[in-house]
Amino acid sequence: MIQYVIERSVADAGTFTDQQLREDSLKSIETLAHLGPRIQWLYSYVCEDKIYCVFLASDESIIREHARLVGIPVDRVSAVRRLLTPVNGAGVVTPPPAALPLSDRSLRSSASG
Repeated sequence: MIQYVIERSVADAGTFTDQQLREDSLKSIETLAHLGPRIQWLYSYVCEDKIYCVFLASDESIIREHARLVGIPVDRVSAVRRLLTPVNGAGVVTPPPAALPLSDRSLRSSASG
């Protein structure tokens, strides 16, 4: 699977309450369960007017399908080519780490925990 960063323009995202973020997250997780093992949400960064999500997916089209089903915008989808950290930045640049597929049960328990 390929690691992707998804940029989403979401007005006032930085002011969303914990409850709003939880409801949106649960809708996303339910849709991921429906789409199967070809896509996995790793985490998201919520900024003032943008949300940046990091996913593992088989291809860009499944990311766009997920967004369509959830009803969330997609401004840009970028495949991660290299992971640069303070540790490896001194000369060794590595491919992004791959994650193991999660079962529907583990997705749901991580969202509620």
